[in-house]
Amino acid sequence: QVRLVESGGGLVQPGGSLRLSCAASGSIGRIHSMAWYRQSEGKQRELVASIITGGLTNYADSVKGRFTISRDYAENTVYLQMSSLKPEDTDVYICNVVSADPRGAVSTDWGQGTQVTVSS
Repeated sequence: QVRLVESGGGLVQPGGSLRLSCAASGSIGRIHSMAWYRQSEGKQRELVASIITGGLTNYADSVKGRFTISRDYAENTVYLQMSSLKPEDTDVYICNVVSADPRGAVSTDWGQGTQVTVSS
């Protein structure tokens, strides 16, 4: 079983920065991708940023130029550096990992989420 532990959320003023971390542990197979999603109550979960093994990244249009996703391969940890934060970035940010076991069975795992609040 894969365990994802997120950290780094909190309250920040508009224009400020935060760095989220998500560490994966447990029975992890070969990781295909790591990503951050965000979700507000009553809204659909939205992809914020993803990084696949090899380094290719993808961002939501709303965060391009402000957020940067990166990964520590040795520690199975993914980071989301968030800058120039706006009130509309307020959400629960959720870590996602897609991996495959030695037999090729694909697993998608989710973290519990960390709250990010942007407010003055």
